[in-house]
Amino acid sequence: MQQHKKIKYWSWSLVAVICGLGFIYFNQQAVHAETTYTIGTGTTFEPYEIESKDGSYNGKNNGIDMDILNAIAKKEHFKYKLKVMGFNAQLQAVQAGQIDGMMAGVSVTEARKSTFDFSTPYYNAGEVMAVDKKSKITSFKDLKGKTVALKAGTTGATYGESLQKKYGFKIKYFNDSNTMWNDVHNGGTVATFDDGPVLKYGILNGIPLKIVTKPAKTTPVAFAVKKGANQELLHKFNAGLASLKKSGELQKIIDKYLKGNVVKTDTASQRTIFGLIKNNGNSLLSGLWMTIELAVLGIICATVLGMVLGVMGISDGKVLPWTASTFTYLFRGLPMMVLAFFIYIGMPDVIGHKIPLFTAGIITLTLNEGAYIGAFVKGGFKAVDRGQWEAARSLGLPYNRALWKVIAPQGIKFMIPSFINQFIITLKDTSILSAIGVMELTQTGTVIISKNMEGFKVWTIIAVMYIVVITLLTWLSNYVQKRMRV
Repeated sequence: MQQHKKIKYWSWSLVAVICGLGFIYFNQQAVHAETTYTIGTGTTFEPYEIESKDGSYNGKNNGIDMDILNAIAKKEHFKYKLKVMGFNAQLQAVQAGQIDGMMAGVSVTEARKSTFDFSTPYYNAGEVMAVDKKSKITSFKDLKGKTVALKAGTTGATYGESLQKKYGFKIKYFNDSNTMWNDVHNGGTVATFDDGPVLKYGILNGIPLKIVTKPAKTTPVAFAVKKGANQELLHKFNAGLASLKKSGELQKIIDKYLKGNVVKTDTASQRTIFGLIKNNGNSLLSGLWMTIELAVLGIICATVLGMVLGVMGISDGKVLPWTASTFTYLFRGLPMMVLAFFIYIGMPDVIGHKIPLFTAGIITLTLNEGAYIGAFVKGGFKAVDRGQWEAARSLGLPYNRALWKVIAPQGIKFMIPSFINQFIITLKDTSILSAIGVMELTQTGTVIISKNMEGFKVWTIIAVMYIVVITLLTWLSNYVQKRMRV
């Protein structure tokens, strides 16, 4: 009974420490963010958002939205930090209170008015259909029986869905524009619906598509906040926008991008693999570092959690083993992307606090990978011959000392191959966190492609980077494994 209490106390103490550190971290982040607004935006919605070559929005030609937001912030004397993520993720993040507002070419619709408050519109956009430039499709009637690409959560998607039944086509959804456009160009789908200005700008800058329909009924584009929240920010935006309209600066910003004055000038040499590495080296290294940082911290936290679950799983009694088995069952069975959205988008509504993006990523990795580690830690301990337990206890060793002095050293040797594999899996799983906006290596690649549409070359570079890192980690792990066998 006494040893059971010790195990229970030790297990939950570790869990409490992990949770405490996490809450301390995100509370510090929240305090730090109180003086600025967090604004969501996208990566691939030109001419509304155009990232600079260094992956930032600090340049001179960062798109309609960024120029307007920057001008209003200066006029109204407020600061902001950008949170880059997919459009659908932005909508959910605003609703969950994770970000204060959304500046991403957001169309004002009746459906969205029920959950968002919008600023005064700053532009009117219409939806158009585009196909590959070599396609023979010229009208909606040509879509019958074929598959169309739509960007989830957008008015382009809503427009396409409204035509589906009448013209008999299938739908395939995407989270970002450049992937959607590439799919049309590569023949995965035959057409796409998107904002007219976005497609016009993209085609002007090399996207191999053509527009085959006139713009549908125009829809106003505005800044969005959660309904009933951040009214001070909304008031400042409207005041600043009114000033831009009065001075004529707003129209100058719009004309700057929609009259073809801003054209990308990448030369043929800049579009080679070496040119892409040279132009985007800093962004790639930054993304790689974020990936490594997430993987290392994630595996450390997951290992601690996994060890706790493993010890609980082999303890006497029924409560602790049942708790460990239930935890493992739940988080091994839950898709990691769903878990990431649940923690980053869903949990703030429950706890009443924002969860920083990086912290949400670490928690996701810890819970998901920790469940897998817990399973093989339990198996590793059970693989040790039962006689070792009996011999240790017969020598008068208490349960805890027998576990850590006799059983654990032997069990860990059984676990080493599984730990190596799990570390590599964790490194690769960090790419899933790009869905909630974590700027790791995969998300960095998406951003780079949005600027040059060189999908094959960029993904080749990123694939090689992953392989190199994983190979180095495998060599290091094998070396450690051999040393432990000595």
